[in-house]
Amino acid sequence: MRARTIHLMALGLAALGHAAEAAEGSCTRYDGVSDDLLTAGLGAAGLAGPAPAFADPLNPTAAELRRLAIYSNYRALVDMTPGGGYGRLYGPNVTNDGVAGTGEGKVAGVECLAYTDAAKGTPNVTLMVQVPDTFDPKNACIVTAASSGSRGVYGAVATAGEWGLKEGCAVAYTDKGTGMGAHDLSPDTVNLIDGRRAGADAAGDRSNFTAGFAYGSRKVFTRNTPGRFAFKHAHGQGNSEADWGLFVLESIHFAFAVLEHEGHALTPENTTVIASSVSNGAGAAIRAAEMDKEGLIDGVAVSEPNVNPRPSKVAIQQGNGPTLNETGRPLYDYVTLINLYQPCANLAPENAAAPLNLVPADLGANRCRALASLGLLPKGATEKQARRAQAIINGYGILPEQNVLGPSHWFLYVPQSIAVTYANAYARYSVRGNLCGYSMGATGTDGRPVPLDPTAVQRLFGVGNGIPPTGGVNLINNRSVGGALEDRVSVSPSTGLQDQDLDNALCLRWLWRDVALGRGTRRFVNEPLRRRTHRGVRAVLASGDLGRRPTVVVTGRNDAIIPPNHGSRAYLGLNRVVEGINSRLHYYEVTNAQHLDALNGLPGFDTRFVPLHHYFIEGLNLLYDHLKNGSPLPPSQVVHTTPRAGTPGAAEPVTVEANLPPIAATPAAGAGITFTNIIRVTSGAPQVTKVVVRIPD
Repeated sequence: MRARTIHLMALGLAALGHAAEAAEGSCTRYDGVSDDLLTAGLGAAGLAGPAPAFADPLNPTAAELRRLAIYSNYRALVDMTPGGGYGRLYGPNVTNDGVAGTGEGKVAGVECLAYTDAAKGTPNVTLMVQVPDTFDPKNACIVTAASSGSRGVYGAVATAGEWGLKEGCAVAYTDKGTGMGAHDLSPDTVNLIDGRRAGADAAGDRSNFTAGFAYGSRKVFTRNTPGRFAFKHAHGQGNSEADWGLFVLESIHFAFAVLEHEGHALTPENTTVIASSVSNGAGAAIRAAEMDKEGLIDGVAVSEPNVNPRPSKVAIQQGNGPTLNETGRPLYDYVTLINLYQPCANLAPENAAAPLNLVPADLGANRCRALASLGLLPKGATEKQARRAQAIINGYGILPEQNVLGPSHWFLYVPQSIAVTYANAYARYSVRGNLCGYSMGATGTDGRPVPLDPTAVQRLFGVGNGIPPTGGVNLINNRSVGGALEDRVSVSPSTGLQDQDLDNALCLRWLWRDVALGRGTRRFVNEPLRRRTHRGVRAVLASGDLGRRPTVVVTGRNDAIIPPNHGSRAYLGLNRVVEGINSRLHYYEVTNAQHLDALNGLPGFDTRFVPLHHYFIEGLNLLYDHLKNGSPLPPSQVVHTTPRAGTPGAAEPVTVEANLPPIAATPAAGAGITFTNIIRVTSGAPQVTKVVVRIPD
């Protein structure tokens, strides 16, 4: 037995300043041979191979669940094909400087898990720290790795986690209060911190997440709607996103406690701390820097952040195009608009060749027809309606470069699942309420709700991403004509059509703003519920004040999940408004790059997109060199990449020389990002009334 267990009670968790609970087997030391921190013993080759299996599918061990979780989360974040760069430009066997080795990239060290209840009213938040054996206290560093999306605590292992471990840093992870807390309501079972399942009563405070029910009400709920699940992000009733930054700060405190237990007496003054991650984890890192009043964080390096800037006077102009004045819209605003119009826009002729545009055309035509009947699209031919739907989306600040990804994201259920989960989270809605008619559960071949297969329930922690559809759990339309049906095949009561659930999509949209409809249509949402949703969104808005910390943000121009005009670009402008010429935020926008690198290995994606992950690594390298050696960070710029040559499904291998130019120390003419202050001169001092962010084509 080459792994020894430590109990966290000895770690002095009072350093967190909040209650934290240890789980059995909270700390485990991995030898880097039979098991390890980065690949769970699979190595680079194993991560690229078939999924690991359980010896007993109905009773997986904690080690088996951890291995599957690391495998699944790693593959979800990066392109695993050699042509896309895996094993050559990035991966466990490739150094942070891009040098590929012959080994498997396993990392020996210690891993510790704990819960924190730092934010009252939220479910248990998982913290994890990995300390590699290469950690050097004389060159001490900590990198945060909050989970991307709604993933569990291993949700950033392939990104910030891998970079930090290779650099010899301790890595501070958190699931941000989202994660794989899946409560199977009918049998009343939950996940523990290590993924094993137990009865909710037996688990008690050790539960990753247990939905709240008054005495006896769970049985009533499951009798009326059997086979349903509650998920921590959607149904935690704490709007955990408002505290994502706090949880990142907690993870840093936990890292110092673990390091002390390992014999390293360190402080923020003698430790380099980088807040990092991608997507939602990146947004959490930015919020942590904004909240950090203790001087814990030295710098920030993130990719494709889900950040919702507070309203400000920021405009954006790309090239010689029109100036967009409505920037920085919250995620809930633009995702519910896309959720309305994308199924019709899929049918626009310009989107015909978009990869994974696979939703049956008749279902898209039904959405076009239903929207037209409400006055939200013009009457007439489907093609005309689809083009108008796409124009409405682009008119909302969505870049034309993102259009090619809209159909695939709709097919993969991205905007639908985000809209439902975040509506529940922002409104702090209980699973009991079935907000806007939605519930979550398994469905059969006919679309009817069924209990999830017991072996699939056991695998949820290992394969799920925390935001259904995931792991066999789907979104269900409880209001479908004829009874509850899986959302995609349900029939809207108001139209009598299989229109991909227009009624509930309207309900989600109404939670944010009124939708002007034709005569005879009913309202779905009451005003108190709308106000609760707005309060939830206001609670997550970023201030733009990074405390003048050096910050690197990398974003793909084609990002169709967090549109640049409402995320990274808008935050860049807000930071300029707040910090002015003292800002140390450096923004690098990468052409031909999108949010989900994992798709890049598929035909049609391979010839269009380069790995944004490559530039995330470069951004971390630049920041680390700046913090350690004082090397200047390159100015904000657009990095113009070249897509891979070849045919879809047979693209030539990506290379640095042919496809991936570096972030330039001095941007080429016309590549630098600039700002223009619009100034109003009055009898008093001149006032800046607007900042225009100018992005080169």
